[in-house]
Amino acid sequence: MKKKNQHIDNLTKTDNWIDYLKENSGLPGKRANLELLMIAVDLGDEEFFKSCLKYHDIIAPTNTQGEFVAMCGVTGLGKLVTTGKQEYFSLLKEYASDNRWRVREGVAFGLQIIGENDFEKLIHGIQDWVTGNNYEKRAVVAGLCEPKLLIEKNNSEIVLEILAEIIESINNISDRKGESFRVLKKGLGYGLSVAIVNNPEKGKAIFEKLLNTSDKDIVWILKENLKKKRLEKMDNNWTDRMKNASA
Repeated sequence: MKKKNQHIDNLTKTDNWIDYLKENSGLPGKRANLELLMIAVDLGDEEFFKSCLKYHDIIAPTNTQGEFVAMCGVTGLGKLVTTGKQEYFSLLKEYASDNRWRVREGVAFGLQIIGENDFEKLIHGIQDWVTGNNYEKRAVVAGLCEPKLLIEKNNSEIVLEILAEIIESINNISDRKGESFRVLKKGLGYGLSVAIVNNPEKGKAIFEKLLNTSDKDIVWILKENLKKKRLEKMDNNWTDRMKNASA
């Protein structure tokens, strides 16, 4: 909390937020300063976010301080959508396919901000992402598979149905060698279990239905989710049965 208050104080006292973000980004390195990112998004406005988005991949490649600035701008788009600026959904969708993985994470954070504010608005805004490219689908998975969005039963049911649709769509993906498919598959490898534990009855039924497949990548996704401790805590006996059924 002390560090957070210090960041807030420092930002309110400086006219050059972007330099401050760069210097305190944590990049290059393994972990970006996500606490600072959320503070910047909370305090920032449309003009600031647009200035952050000027840090494109040419001048701000992966794992640079500039990438963190871009990440702040992309996450901020979610905040702008909550203020009624629906047009920023399309820009978020573009950034979902950015070649920088932290920028893509910024899209997921932005979607979560929208979902916390208005879950129905989020679902409506990402309808065409569900049938979009692999990166767009991955953004949906990362954005929706957040426990705070799944507390209400109706929300978790909707998310589980979307996840099932995305997983089943893998049957129609022929090119599975690229980075976009890898990250989609990885995201689904944990996201489904997050949704299941928030709605076990619906989640178990969907999982068991998905087991009726011969697609090796879908089987991998299901097995990865069964490794998660959250499912064992939810229902150890069911999880063991599913492991045997998928063996």
